[in-house]
Amino acid sequence: MPPAVTDSLDIWAVDSQIGADGSISVDFLLPTGIYINLDVPRDATISQIKQLLWKQAHAYPLFHLLMEIDSYMFSCVNQTAVHEELEDETRRLCDVRPFLPVLKLVTRNCDPGEKLDSKIGVLIGKGLHEFDALQDPEVHDFRAKMRRISEEKIQSLVGLSWMDWLKHTYPPEQEPVVPESFQDKLYSGNLVVAVHFDNCQDVFSFQVSPNMNPIKLNELAIRKRLTIHGKEDEEVDPADYVLQVSGRLEYVFGDHPLIQFQYIRNCVMNRTLPQLTLVECCTIKKMCEQEMIAIEAAVNRKSSNLPLPLPPKKTRTTTNSIGSVASLKFLITLLQVHVRAGLFHGTELLCKTIVSTEISGRSDHVWNEVLEFEINVCDLPRMARLCFAVYAVMDKMKTKKSTKHYPVAWVNTMVFDYKGQLKNGELVLHSWSSFPDELEEMLNPMGTVQTNPYTENATALHIRFQEYAKQPINYPPFDKVRVAEHWNRLPRAVGRGGKKFYVVLKEIMERDPLSQLCENEMDLIWTLRYDCRENFPQSLPKLLLSLKWNKLEDVAQLQALLQIWPKLLPREALELLDFNYPDQYVREYAVGCLKQMSDEELSQYLLQLVQVLKYEPFLDCALSRFLLERALANRRIGQMLFWHLRSEVHIPAVSVQFGLILEAYCRGSVAHMKVLAKQVEALNKMKTLNSLIKLNAMKQSKAKGKDAMQTCLKQNAYREALSDLQSPLNPSVILSELHVEKCRYMDSKMKPLWIVYNNKMFGGDLVGIIFKNGDDLRQDMLTLQILRLMDILWKEAGLDLRILPYGCLATGDHSGLIEAVSSSETIADIQLNSSNVAAAAAFNKDALLNWLKEYNLGDDLDRAIEEFTLSCAGYCVATYVLGIGDRHSDNIMVRKNGQLFHIDFGHILGNFKSKFGIKRERVPFILTYDFIHVIQQGKTGNTEKFGRFRQYCEEAYLILRKHGNLFITLFALMLTAGLPELTSVKDIQYLKDSLALGKSEEEALKQFKQKFDEALRESWTTKVNWMAHTVRKDYRS
Repeated sequence: MPPAVTDSLDIWAVDSQIGADGSISVDFLLPTGIYINLDVPRDATISQIKQLLWKQAHAYPLFHLLMEIDSYMFSCVNQTAVHEELEDETRRLCDVRPFLPVLKLVTRNCDPGEKLDSKIGVLIGKGLHEFDALQDPEVHDFRAKMRRISEEKIQSLVGLSWMDWLKHTYPPEQEPVVPESFQDKLYSGNLVVAVHFDNCQDVFSFQVSPNMNPIKLNELAIRKRLTIHGKEDEEVDPADYVLQVSGRLEYVFGDHPLIQFQYIRNCVMNRTLPQLTLVECCTIKKMCEQEMIAIEAAVNRKSSNLPLPLPPKKTRTTTNSIGSVASLKFLITLLQVHVRAGLFHGTELLCKTIVSTEISGRSDHVWNEVLEFEINVCDLPRMARLCFAVYAVMDKMKTKKSTKHYPVAWVNTMVFDYKGQLKNGELVLHSWSSFPDELEEMLNPMGTVQTNPYTENATALHIRFQEYAKQPINYPPFDKVRVAEHWNRLPRAVGRGGKKFYVVLKEIMERDPLSQLCENEMDLIWTLRYDCRENFPQSLPKLLLSLKWNKLEDVAQLQALLQIWPKLLPREALELLDFNYPDQYVREYAVGCLKQMSDEELSQYLLQLVQVLKYEPFLDCALSRFLLERALANRRIGQMLFWHLRSEVHIPAVSVQFGLILEAYCRGSVAHMKVLAKQVEALNKMKTLNSLIKLNAMKQSKAKGKDAMQTCLKQNAYREALSDLQSPLNPSVILSELHVEKCRYMDSKMKPLWIVYNNKMFGGDLVGIIFKNGDDLRQDMLTLQILRLMDILWKEAGLDLRILPYGCLATGDHSGLIEAVSSSETIADIQLNSSNVAAAAAFNKDALLNWLKEYNLGDDLDRAIEEFTLSCAGYCVATYVLGIGDRHSDNIMVRKNGQLFHIDFGHILGNFKSKFGIKRERVPFILTYDFIHVIQQGKTGNTEKFGRFRQYCEEAYLILRKHGNLFITLFALMLTAGLPELTSVKDIQYLKDSLALGKSEEEALKQFKQKFDEALRESWTTKVNWMAHTVRKDYRS
C-alpha cells in the first residue's frame, strides 16, 4: 500500500475497532521465541507497555533466559513498511502506529546508521529500503553524491559559535524594502519598543531611531536596568545578549536597522507595540549544545553505512563519440503495441512523428517494425526525449474522410541516459493512462520520463534501441562541443544588425512570454544573437526558442554564447526553468543567476522551484543541488522545502525524486529532524481527529460533536502531540498550549478543524490554525503566494495596500494547514449580526461601518477607514487580475483594525461559478455600495475619499502590468502541479488579457477604468448573490 493511501482497516485512523476502555490487543514476540497476547491501552507509552509485558512474562517459560529489561527495546513494522526500532520509549503506541499490532522485543541496537535510516523513512513517509530495492544505478549514484553534500554540510556545523549557529537555525526575518508611509506611523520620527528581560519581571520602554541596530538597543536596555538597580559601574557586554521576539522563536540581531526586521515593521504598520525579550547568550548556548550532540553523533556514526559502490560492468571500456555516427538515422524497433512516436526537445518537435501500422485484435499486439526518424544521430540534442502514445482506432468511425483516434496510454523516455550515453538494446516502458488537456501530435512531451511504477495495471510498451556501434556512444562533453562551435562559426556578418534592426528587435523582445514568434522573427533573432546579448540580455528565452535544436552546429554556438551571456536578474532567470528550455547548460546558467537571490526572495519563489524539479529528466541536476544547499544553510528554507516535497511524495511520477531529496536534507540537518518529526506527529493526530469527526457527523449534532472533539483533545495522547511544536506554517511561531475550549470544527463538507493555542506573548491574541483533510490546498497556496508577491511589488513602488496574504501550506495528499487570522469576521457574519432578517442583511449598507465604529473610536476610526480603503483597493485589483471567483460574503473578511482580506481561492483565472449555464458573478471584482459607504466615511457626497480610492486602484494596476511577464512565468512554472484550473497555457491567457499585455499603458488604463465602472454599475447583482448566500447560511444554521 503506498504510504499516503488510507486503509479502511487502519486501526489507528478511527476508534470504531478499539475497545470501550481504549485498549487494543497486541501480539508480543520475545527473544526466547515465546509469544504473548496482551490488551494494552492504545495511548500508553512504550515504556509503560514494556513494564506490562515484563510483568506478564514472569509467568511464561524461559523467562530466566532474558537479560535485564533495559537491555531490550521494541521493534515493529511501521506504516511505511519500514522496520522501526522504538528507541524513544516516551512515545505512545497510538503515535507509533504499527502497520499491525505486533511488537517484537529485541536487544538494543548500537548501530546509529541503521537507526538514522529508520527515522528518516518514518519522517519522509517513504522507507529508504524502497530506494535500495530499485537497483537503479542513477538512484545509487545520486544518493551517494547527495550524501556527500549533506555530510560535508553537517561536518561544517561542528564547532560553530553560538551566534553562527543562531544565524543558521533562526535566521532573522527581514524586509529590506521599507514603505515610505511608515514615517507617518512613528512617534516624532522614533520607534517605541518594549524590552523584557529573560527570567525576571523587568520591562522597559524606549523611543529609538528606526535606523538603530539591535546591538545598540541591547546596550540601552542593559544600561537602564543596571541604573535602576544601582549597578551603574558594572561592566556588561551587550554582545553577550540577543533580542528575541517575545513568545516566538524569532530573533532580532545583526547590523541591520530595526525597521528592516519584519516583526518590527509589521508592528509599526499595525500601530502595535513591539515586544522584545533580551536573552542571555548562555540560554542560546544551551540550545546550541543540545543540537550539537545530535550533530556530532551523526558525524561519528559508522562509515559502513555509506552505500556500497555498484560493481563495474565487465564490458567494453572504449566508447564512441556521437560524431563517429554522424550520418546514421535514428532508429528504434517496436516489439509490441500500436503507437505514434515523436522526438522532442522541450515542446519543439525535432522531426516528423512516426505512426506504426495498425494491428487489430484485443490481446497483445506484436510486430517487428522499425521506426526511422528523419534526424541524424549526431544532431540529437542531449535532452532529446522519445515520446509514445498508444491509441485505438474505432472501426465505426472509419470513413474515407476521417478517422477517430482514442488515446489509451502514453509514455516518454530520454534518448541519452543520465551519464550521456545513447541508449541501446531492449527497453520495457510501463505507460500512463491519464492524458492532459493539450497534446502535441497526440503525444505528451511535457509528461514525466519516469515509467509507471504500478506495472500490473499499466500498458507495457516493448521497444529496442538500435545499436550503431560495438562500443557505447556518448554525447560529447562541453569542450568537444566548443571545438565544434569553433569549426562551424560563420563570418562575423552573423552578429550585427545595427540601428536598422534595433527597433524591430526591441518590439519583439518586449512581447510577453505567451506571444508566438513567427519563422522570420526567429531567424532574425538567431542571426542577430550578438546584438541580443549586448542590448537585450533578458531576451535569452526568445533566443533559445529561435534556435534549431536539431542542428549540432547551432547548439554548439549557443553553448559557447552562454559562457559570455550577462547574468540575468533572478526574476528574469526564472523563465529559463520552464519546460521549453530543457538544455542542461541553459538550466545551469539559470540556477547560477538564482544564486544571487536572498533567502527572503528564494522563499518567495520556492513553490515554483519545487514544481519545476518535475521537468528535470535526471535526478542529479543543478536545481536539486541548489535547493538542497540553500535548505541546509537556512532552516526556514529547509522547513518550507521539506513540506513542499513531502506533500507530493505520494505521487508516483516524483516519489523517488522527491524522496531522495528529502533523504538528503534529513541527513544534512539531523538536528532539524526532531522538530519536523513533532510536526508530522501532530498532523497525523489532526488527521485522526478529523476522521473521527467525519465518521460521527451524521450521527450527532454539532454541539455534541464539538464536545466530543474537545474531550478528545484533553486526552494525554492528543494534548502532548499537539502541544509545544513549531508551526509548519511558520517555524517562528510556537504552538505551545492548546486552548481546548476554543477549539471546534467547521460546517463545510470536509469538517476542517479549528485548533486554537494560547499566546505566550503578553497580551497577544490567541493563535489559531485550520487543518483541512480532503481539500487540495495547492491552488490556495499559489494564489496567496501571488498576492504576497503583489504586496512586495507595490511596496517596492512606494505603495502599501495593506494586503494580508495569510499562511497556507499543503502537507500531504489533499490535506494541509491554514493560518487563522485573529480579530476578524466575515462580511456575512457582520451583516447577519446587524439584522433580524437574513434576506435584508446583505442590503444593510450601514452594518460594516457601524461594526468598525464599535471597535475604533476617535482617530482610530479614521485609521481603520484608511486601512479598509487601502486593502479594498489592493484586493479589487488583485482579484480582477487573477480572475478570482466565488466571491460571496463568507469569502471576504475584515479585521477589527479595518483591514479587508479575501479567503478561499477555489476558483481562479476567470473560472467563475455558474448555475443552469448562467454565470453567478457578473462583475470583474467586488465593489459594493456598503464598501463605498465605508470608504466615504458614511458621507454620500465624499467624492474626494472615493477619488483617492480609485486612484489607488489605478496605480496598483499599472504597477502590476510592469511585471506582467513575471506573473505569466510563475503560473507557467506551475503547469506541472496538476491544479484543476491550471492545466494548460490557455488558462494563463486570462492573465495576459486582464493585464492588457500587448497594449499601451493608456489603452490598458482605459480598459481597467471600464472594468472599474462596470464593477460599480453592476454591484447590485453582487448584493443579490450575497442575499441568496446569507439566506442559505441562516437556514443551515
